[in-house]
Amino acid sequence: MKSNKSFLKRIRVTKNGKLMTRKIGQNHFNAKNRTNTTLKKRRPVLITMTNKNRGRYLNNA
Repeated sequence: MKSNKSFLKRIRVTKNGKLMTRKIGQNHFNAKNRTNTTLKKRRPVLITMTNKNRGRYLNNA
């Protein structure tokens, strides 16, 4: 089965095999947010995924 290329472009696999991605909701409409909220959104987020989904979306990763 092919891996999902659009999904692969949005994640990063760490040295230990963890999946990191950007926090949602940071593209626009951020002017009214507090500074702390904006800074928290810049940090990467850990994705937890079952082995079934990992094999489905991330064949090569």
